[in-house]
Amino acid sequence: MPRPSASGIAFIVVSAFAFGAMAIFARFAYASGASVTGVLAARFAIAGTVLAAVMLATRRPWPRGRPLAVAVGMGAIGYVGQAVCFFAALNHASAGLVALLLYAYPTLVVLLSAAFLHERLTARKAALLAASFAGLALTLGGGQGTATGIALGLAAAAFYSVYIVIGARELGHTDALASTTVVCLSAAAALALSAAVTEPRFPGAAWGWAAIGAIAIVSTVVAILAFFAGLKRVGPAVASIVSTLEPVVTVALAWVVLGEALTPMQLAGGAVVLACAAFLARAGNTG
Repeated sequence: MPRPSASGIAFIVVSAFAFGAMAIFARFAYASGASVTGVLAARFAIAGTVLAAVMLATRRPWPRGRPLAVAVGMGAIGYVGQAVCFFAALNHASAGLVALLLYAYPTLVVLLSAAFLHERLTARKAALLAASFAGLALTLGGGQGTATGIALGLAAAAFYSVYIVIGARELGHTDALASTTVVCLSAAAALALSAAVTEPRFPGAAWGWAAIGAIAIVSTVVAILAFFAGLKRVGPAVASIVSTLEPVVTVALAWVVLGEALTPMQLAGGAVVLACAAFLARAGNTG
């Protein structure tokens, strides 16, 4: 097999750092008075606009027909559901724990793929699934989050798993950047329509808006573009493995910036979950 491109791995690392910093930016946005729906409405409106500008500048074709309808549904329901659960969980659990809980999604994706995409569940994958659930059990121990926070973190992983499986089944032949742009725009539209009911609160200070801007530009636009640039150079298996750096970045930043720390048992469990995610990505590529 050819050696993975160094530049490709660098792009995935940049993407992981950008995604990993999102929870930290969210904490600053909340501290300035913003609500979950306020942060997300602004995030998707800004990110969707920038991604649409990239689409127009590069003259990429937009999805049409069924792929367009699927992308709209994925954004308005799947991405909004995942984001609301993830960002709400940050109000009830440490940023590091929420980030690690989200990485239960590779395990759930394997199970959903076996059930709905008829992918073969080998003995190796079954063993990795068992190990991943054991690591998740360790991660949930030791406090650092309420039952509500843990439930929301796992719900975010569940939403993301369904999102990935549907995307793989329905949008496999659609330009990834184009479908992501539609997803972000439809998520922004859904949150705008829900504003009358949710009454979103926006930051009361400039630094709060700076945090939201960082979520939209750094942790969404830059993270997505860097991931796709890396994915093109190294392929999905390597990209998935390198992306497990993301929760490590969140845990480290939460410790340095927010003073949050996980227990040794939770760190051990998180390490098991991430290792299983990496091996599952490799197993998915080799069969």
